[in-house]
Formats: sequence, structure tokens, C-alpha cells
Amino acid sequence: MLNVHSIETFGTHDGPGIRMVVFLQGCPIRCVYCHNPDTLAAMSEGCKMMNPQQIVALLEKEKPYFKSNGGLTVSGGEPTYQADELLELFQDVKKAGFHITLDTNGVIYSEIIHEIYNLADLVILDVKHIDNEQHKKLTGGMGNNEVLMNALYREHSRKKMWLRYVLVPGWTDQPKFLEAWAKHFQNFTSIERVEILPYHTLGVHKYKAMGIPYKLEGLTPPTAQAVNEAATIFKRYLPHVVIA
Repeated sequence: MLNVHSIETFGTHDGPGIRMVVFLQGCPIRCVYCHNPDTLAAMSEGCKMMNPQQIVALLEKEKPYFKSNGGLTVSGGEPTYQADELLELFQDVKKAGFHITLDTNGVIYSEIIHEIYNLADLVILDVKHIDNEQHKKLTGGMGNNEVLMNALYREHSRKKMWLRYVLVPGWTDQPKFLEAWAKHFQNFTSIERVEILPYHTLGVHKYKAMGIPYKLEGLTPPTAQAVNEAATIFKRYLPHVVIA
């Protein structure tokens, strides 16, 4: 059984085409800018347990809207936090013939994760920082070694991957790190798209409602100039860079 936080239909930002997006509960890291703090705990009020067959049944109802390139996206939280159950879901969804996208931060690395990656038609990998120590500061102590190993595993599989990068003023916008990030991936052939996501404050109200201090209180989103400068650096080394 999967612990499901919520389900979004007609999603258009989490993979190609129109998607049904399943948000799973639980995440092993604590990003300073997380906009969904309600998905972090392994269990939370309002979540419900669903088996793969129930999710496939929902996909079948949405099938007319998917056309040729839509399908299922599983996000979180961190979906691989429920790896065993996620693998079972992907196996059933694959048998049913739906396109599968995995939206992940890549911090969990194991053989079962490889099996999950192999079943996914597309992996959207959120590589938060290229510097290991800075990655730890962003995520509450987790380094980026597993993330980069997962990226390399996906590259070796020759299957499609999108990369995401959240641009946070003072945290992830330093030119030397942006250049190092882009250089690290410049020879990858599996990368189909690179998304720059400007930091926003849309989830801050959730912290207040949950009585949790927000670590970036008062921080404003990056300017259009800063976002464009980051995109310019990425475009020197990477194709298909977009500002999401």
C-alpha cells in the first residue's frame, strides 16, 4: 500500500503531455525552501492508503485525456522513500501501458531504486547543488553523492532525463557553482530538458499553519535579471534550458 498525500489530474508541469500526478507522503531530507512541508513526515493527517490497482483504475479513467504522450507522474515528498511499494506500482502501470515519469530528488541510491528508474520512461531529477557541502546546508545534512550517482546511472541506461535546479538567492545563485553544475552535465546525452525554477514563497503559509519556523523568512524571489543570468550560464554548456 502506498501512503498518498494527494492526487492532481490534468497536470501539465510534471512531464510531457497531460499527467495524473500522484504525490506520495514522506521525504528523507529537509530542504530549507521546501514548499510542501505537509508532505515530509511519513504519515500526516489527510493522507490515504492506496494500492497500485486503485491508482491504475484512476489512470484508466483519465486515459482519454493523455493522448500520445501523457500518463502518470509520481512525485512527493520523495517518492522513492516508499521504494518497495513504488516499484510494485510502476510494474502494474507499465503492464497497463501508461507512460511513467518519476519526479525525484535522487538522494536514495540502491538496487531497488535502479529497478524503479528502469521502469520509468522519464526521470525528472532535482539536482539541488553541485557542491557537496552546500547541498548538505540546503537539505538538512544530506550530501549530493547519491544524487550524482543516480544521474550517472540514468545516463548509462540511455533513457530520458530532465534536470531541475531551484534558483535561491544567496544559496544556489553563485556563478561559480552554476557553471560547475552545468559543466558536470555537459556531456550527458540522456538530458532532454533542463529547468530553472526560481525560488518562490507560495508555500510559506503552510509553515505558519503547521506552527513550523520557516528558515528563509524574509527572503524574496530572485530578480528576472538573476534568473536570466543563471540561464545564460547553463546555456553555455547545456541544450534545452528553460525557465519554469
